Amino acid sequence: MSAPEVRILQGIQYFSLLMTVVFAVGGWYLRDLQFGLSVLLGAVLVNGSFWMLKRDSTKIIERVAESCSDETKSVQKMERIRFIFKFYAKLTVLGLVLYAVSTRMQLNMIGVVLGLSTVMLSVFLVVLGGGRKVYSIQSTKGV
Repeated sequence: MSAPEVRILQGIQYFSLLMTVVFAVGGWYLRDLQFGLSVLLGAVLVNGSFWMLKRDSTKIIERVAESCSDETKSVQKMERIRFIFKFYAKLTVLGLVLYAVSTRMQLNMIGVVLGLSTVMLSVFLVVLGGGRKVYSIQSTKGV
């Protein structure tokens, strides 16, 4: 990946962590501890999933780039299957973790959803802010 894309991904991660802290502390201060912990749980699950997805995507790109031209198609197919399998396995595990935690302690579902939305909101805001600049610069270089 090139430097602008890496900076955008890092920006998403940092902004998501910042939003997690703000939402969890704000939820605890404005509502109660249960709401703040619910936000924190949802944010930890979604941020962990995002970090693992980023790591797996980077590995796929590296493996395909390292393969010679004769075996590129087979490597791409194998990596695609591995990625899809790992994606759904992680999604299942995260769902089971959320289910296990929700049966052991009382959660505020609005707080969990707010926590789960931190990465999506970060992607939206970071790409609107910095990503637009990066891709407009790249598109003018190509012309």
